[in-house]
Amino acid sequence: QWQLVESGGGLVQPGGSLRLSCVASGFTFRNFGMRWYRQAPGKDRELVAHIYSSSNKTIYGQSTQGRFTISRDNAKNTLYLQMNNLKPEDTAVYYCSVPNKNYWGQGTQVTVSS
Repeated sequence: QWQLVESGGGLVQPGGSLRLSCVASGFTFRNFGMRWYRQAPGKDRELVAHIYSSSNKTIYGQSTQGRFTISRDNAKNTLYLQMNNLKPEDTAVYYCSVPNKNYWGQGTQVTVSS
């Protein structure tokens, strides 16, 4: 049974940082590209970043490039999202996903507010 479990969300002030984690199980993590998405209230789900399975090549959404960094540790079956210089508009529920399998985690709330 596959599972994706996100953690690391919380309340942070503008300009602050957070690191999200997503622990995967039930499938061969290293074989799959992984993504972070986010969804703010009343808005469509937005792609935050994608990381390929073997090359570690990354792609970022326009609103997060330069501030967020996606990475993975295949030995730990874990996906990360380092978020720096957070802004109030980054407030959303963040989800990790396996796009080729349509697997989704339960999400973790990130709130950026003073």
